[in-house]
Amino acid sequence: MKARFTDLILLLACFSCKENFEKTKPSVENITESVYASGIVKTKNQYQVFSTVNGLIRQILVTEGDIVKKGDPLIRIVNETSKLNMDNAKLAADFAAVNANQDKLNELKINIDLAKNKMDNDMLLLQRQRNLWAQSIGTKNDLEQRELAYKNSTTNYEAAILRYNDLKRQLNFSAQQSQKNLQISTSIANDFTIKSETNGKVYNILKEQGEIVNTLNPIAIIGDASDFLMELQVDEYDIARVKTGQKIVLTLDSYKGQVFEAAVTKINPIMNERSRSFTVEAGFVTKPQTLYPNLSIEANIIIQTKEKVLLIPRNYLIDDSLVLMENKQKRKVTTGLKDYQKAEILSGLSLNDIILKPAK
Repeated sequence: MKARFTDLILLLACFSCKENFEKTKPSVENITESVYASGIVKTKNQYQVFSTVNGLIRQILVTEGDIVKKGDPLIRIVNETSKLNMDNAKLAADFAAVNANQDKLNELKINIDLAKNKMDNDMLLLQRQRNLWAQSIGTKNDLEQRELAYKNSTTNYEAAILRYNDLKRQLNFSAQQSQKNLQISTSIANDFTIKSETNGKVYNILKEQGEIVNTLNPIAIIGDASDFLMELQVDEYDIARVKTGQKIVLTLDSYKGQVFEAAVTKINPIMNERSRSFTVEAGFVTKPQTLYPNLSIEANIIIQTKEKVLLIPRNYLIDDSLVLMENKQKRKVTTGLKDYQKAEILSGLSLNDIILKPAK
């Protein structure tokens, strides 16, 4: 009696074990292999505005949401030292200008004219003395004195010309140098007015009037007013399968239950060492009516799609190469594409085979 009771318990236990195995058959369906990526929405040409100088914000000329054009002033920064340097440079440029020193040049021109008149006069006197000497009139000493006077006046005339040209060259050099210094000072002063580098919209102003700014921290964020793109992070193990032009299906947290389409436009060729991922840019094919920068995205980049293939649930696979048949025997199979739920069976199973879900 006890033996029969034990047999009954074992039979019930076996029956219970058998019932614990879930069963299924392969099905013929379509399958898509994809790579998961997450990221954010960005505007085209989005950039952080930095100051190239240190100073105090005197005036913020725009507000968040304003449309700006390239070159429009955004913020003015005050720095008295820079203003004083520019004023000094302007004074120096005015002082060194050639026009401001024209009197000095005119004075040397007069000296040149006087020296030339003296030289011409000495040349006439010399010629007369030579004519007299040819007629045996006068002394040798008189002739030599006239020749010496002519040489001196010629030397003085040439020296006057050299002094004039030298002064003119120095004045031109000083004028050009002071103008360059003025341009440098003006350029530095212009840096205290921060301007937009592109046409777009002001999305964020990160500083307030009266705050100190430096060259390390951004002041504002500007981007395209209507053209958006996606910046996705793809794991290093998947990046080799991602190509430009591949289709992307995506969801946004701000549009629950809706699926949108995009395409890969650019793959940045360097890996982020911290996250061990690559940045992939994508453009919308279908997009929400309203978008904002930094919205969260979850996306699947479509690697390839197959239609009407033999599929089984992925959790029925053992080590990605075996399945448990209805008779509890393991069978080797060859798999193809896989998604998050199903796997393609290339060989090892038929449509009518029954397989069991392996116990965990």
